[in-house]
Amino acid sequence: MEFLILIISLLLVLVGVVGSFLPALPGPPLCWVGLLVLYTTKGIAFNYWLLGLTLLATIVIVVLDYVIPAQGTKRFGGSKYGIWGTNLGLLVGLFFPPFGFIIGPFVGAFVGELLFDQNNINRAFKAATGSFIGFLASTFMKFVFSVILLGIYIHTVYTNWSIWF
Repeated sequence: MEFLILIISLLLVLVGVVGSFLPALPGPPLCWVGLLVLYTTKGIAFNYWLLGLTLLATIVIVVLDYVIPAQGTKRFGGSKYGIWGTNLGLLVGLFFPPFGFIIGPFVGAFVGELLFDQNNINRAFKAATGSFIGFLASTFMKFVFSVILLGIYIHTVYTNWSIWF
């Protein structure tokens, strides 16, 4: 039974790492649930501090995942229309894998800015570029955090290896 829990928790963490690239999968939350499942095995002391701090960091990462692309649009001169376009483009892009979630925020910000000011294509393109850069930064942040959680998982399994053998 312990091996089954170990395998399930490993799968959750690995799918979470992959999910850090795919917006359809909630990467960091899946990694955190994998850690939580790991700590339910017999012989591993439940680490409230580790799980609490990583849960807090996971929540912050999830919130930032939605804020960063919109802020990228804003920092590059986008209006509220561009920010809304970024968010809507991200949602619509989920239905067109594999590249929809990359192109969606860019196109959404571009269209939103054109709705705001039809005559300023350069501004719309600049805001869309900011959206894309924000999306890349957000994805990188999720990936790094997910790999850190994978490292915690590997360390915990390695230091408690004698429990199962």
